Amino acid sequence: MTTLTLLSAPSSLPRRLLAPVVDPKVFDFWASRVHPAWSWARPLAQIVERHRASADAVTLVLRPNRHWTGFRPGQHVNLGVEVDGIRLTRSYSPSAVPGRGGRIAITVRQVDGGKVSTQLCRDARIGDVMEIGPAFGAMTLDDAPACPRLFLAAGSGITPLMAMLRQRTAQPMPAPLTLVYWARRRAELCFTDELRALAQCDAGFRLHFGLTGETPDQPDEFTGRIDPALLAALVPDLVLQRVYACGPGGFVDAARAACATAQAFDAEAFTPPPRASDESGSVQVTLARSGRVLELPRGEPLLTALEAQGFKPASGCRMGICNTCACGKASGSTRHLHTGIAEHEPVSALRLCVNGAASDLVLDL
Repeated sequence: MTTLTLLSAPSSLPRRLLAPVVDPKVFDFWASRVHPAWSWARPLAQIVERHRASADAVTLVLRPNRHWTGFRPGQHVNLGVEVDGIRLTRSYSPSAVPGRGGRIAITVRQVDGGKVSTQLCRDARIGDVMEIGPAFGAMTLDDAPACPRLFLAAGSGITPLMAMLRQRTAQPMPAPLTLVYWARRRAELCFTDELRALAQCDAGFRLHFGLTGETPDQPDEFTGRIDPALLAALVPDLVLQRVYACGPGGFVDAARAACATAQAFDAEAFTPPPRASDESGSVQVTLARSGRVLELPRGEPLLTALEAQGFKPASGCRMGICNTCACGKASGSTRHLHTGIAEHEPVSALRLCVNGAASDLVLDL
């Protein structure tokens, strides 16, 4: 019983006393033989349920161990998944509020050529364990509970909004909310039964499904992409709405333009904006800790340039949101590839995924 308590209670007195003499890697190796999600300090999560969410998406329910600190609906988490013996990290948004025992639901859409999404959608099984990072992201419900809200989702952008919708539904007197959700085909829509059931029993919830590659045949369906005229027809009181939008970068840009008269606008795009740099040539990048010196191209994300040279920095969202790939820059100039802004001073947290080299660099890697 003492061993079980030590393994499953990371803040216990025995663990604190043993910390100076325990090698976490050795502990993790033997602990995983007892339970695959036990560790000395690493946050891990085990798949405990698996459900089909749409024609091309699955929902995985994960049970994190006690080292994970939780999340707020609307945030993202990094999952470390082993694919062909290589650990890869990708970001996903929980699609539900925290469940019993801290369980979280991740709804993953399979992407053509996507190694992690294919692994999770096709091959992941109940009992599998993966690494889970701390939650990040600022698109969460605001503190204006009575204000009407408009959720705009396209494709996988439904997942953080679904978590916030479920959070809103659990409130004693939920504020009015409209969800407009786009997909190419009806079979690609997630959560349709739950959403339609909620719309039937909740007078404060309005629901619209947009299909861009199929003919509508239900009263709550329409055809057409987002634009000001369409949105004005669907949401005549747009000026009163606090808007939350999530989807590909082009969709978020169109949503922002269509919602210019709204009370507030918050958004996250899961594809990065176009690069603002067209620099050519190469520079010398010194990796101070490893002692390596590399020749890397200008105008390309440092993360992908380093990976092409066989160096594998920690990474997550690859969009400049999660800071997993951040490292120190001792000297040299870099340019933010989305904004075009140059940084010439040393920095302590250079995000490799959205910055390119503009001169010779020294990185703390």
